[in-house]
Amino acid sequence: MAAVFSRKPAYAAAAPEPADGGDLRARLLAAAANPYIGASAAAFLFLLSLAVLVLVTGDPKAGSPTIRLSLSEIGATKGAPDGWREALAPEGAEEAPLLPGQMDLSDHPFARQAATDDAAEAFTDLAAAPVPTGGALVQAPLPGLSAPGPGGGPLPVIAPDGRTVAEAYARPFTPDGRPRVALVIGGLGLNAQTTRAAIETLPPEITLSFAPYAEGLQGWIDLARSHGHEVLLETPMEPNDYPANDPGPYTLIAANRPDETVRKLEWLMSRATGYFGLTNYLGSKFLDSDPAMATFTTALKARGLAFVDDGAAARRGGPIPRASAERGIDDDLSAEAIEGQLRALESGASARGQSLGVGFAYPVTISQVRNWAGGLNARGVQLAPASAIAKR
Repeated sequence: MAAVFSRKPAYAAAAPEPADGGDLRARLLAAAANPYIGASAAAFLFLLSLAVLVLVTGDPKAGSPTIRLSLSEIGATKGAPDGWREALAPEGAEEAPLLPGQMDLSDHPFARQAATDDAAEAFTDLAAAPVPTGGALVQAPLPGLSAPGPGGGPLPVIAPDGRTVAEAYARPFTPDGRPRVALVIGGLGLNAQTTRAAIETLPPEITLSFAPYAEGLQGWIDLARSHGHEVLLETPMEPNDYPANDPGPYTLIAANRPDETVRKLEWLMSRATGYFGLTNYLGSKFLDSDPAMATFTTALKARGLAFVDDGAAARRGGPIPRASAERGIDDDLSAEAIEGQLRALESGASARGQSLGVGFAYPVTISQVRNWAGGLNARGVQLAPASAIAKR
């Protein structure tokens, strides 16, 4: 005989059969014994209790302050030029978020900042850092140095009197006979916090370079110049591992026709004005191509621009103001390693008369550079803008 399994729970099966007059009570007891109905009732009671608790105690977030710092107020207190806020975003628009894809513009991912204790300390140091003074640079564009480019943006041109943007937008510099050291801090415009820290806390002699894809690029450049910093515009160039490592849609490709390279260059250069030259972003393959670099250099000469590279094009000369970095200072993101690279730059300047380094806008880099630069005079070294190192 086959066994018959009842769906009724064992504890329900043990209940006595009700009399005719207790049908309602029996049905209620059976329902209460059903585990699905019991669970639903328990969930309902939990939600009801939670609602009563909120009504009694109030919104748990009601006591948390919400802080938003007005960009307009920042501009007013920091002496930014008129119109800088409007250049960052259209009127009435919120600040643009940092898009994940924009992080790909750097071969030093921001995630590495959190890997060291120095990064957390650097954020604290930068918040309390004094604002250096050094004289604002004149607001761009200067008359006669730009013409409408793609989409109406300004393209640099040589003025009728022969002035170039490489001369007009460079920070003035007077050598005093001491060894001079220059430093470029790049990757700016992609992260508002680190961009503002670099602009506002680094000495004005430090050259700043900005990513061409940054939102509100002109506003950032205007703000940097108002704090005395000369500016470079970063040019994405083809690396050896392209397209696995893709610097963006306007990357200069070594095998492109000259007219295609110039077309991309003109779009990049018309993103903003006020920079004295270009610098490479990646570009190991492009910089190694003689035809590609001939096209690039010719285009820069025609527009009166300088070219400052991260060291990858050190063997390249040309009829334009040129400088190549001797070393990157933050390949190792620790305060001690960065300090060691900065001191090596000093040694190079003492041995050869001048030296140039490059770094990325990490909080720990900005903090270390600010502290290092403060002691240069006492060590007999003059801090110079990168344009002072550039030579034809």
